[in-house]
Amino acid sequence: MKKFLIIAGLLFALASIALIGPAGADNKWPGVDEAVVEKFAADAGRPPSKSFLDFGEGDIQLFFFLIAGAVGGFVMGYYYRDLFVSLPSSAKVPSNVSNA
Repeated sequence: MKKFLIIAGLLFALASIALIGPAGADNKWPGVDEAVVEKFAADAGRPPSKSFLDFGEGDIQLFFFLIAGAVGGFVMGYYYRDLFVSLPSSAKVPSNVSNA
């Protein structure tokens, strides 16, 4: 019974935070492009420009970058030994044993 009350209390707290949090935030959170890149571009005297690959608004470009990095990391990890580990030479070492 004690475990049930603790779990129920935690679930209630998490649910209330999840429901009250977005309702209390009236303003839109700016993305990285708006908050950082455009600010530095304006400070440098350059107007903000459109991206080369424009996928729309929001952080979808960062999501695609994350997915590409994860796929690239998986491929790099899968082929790590083929790329970086040097295998011993397959040249045969002459021996003193004759094949006769």
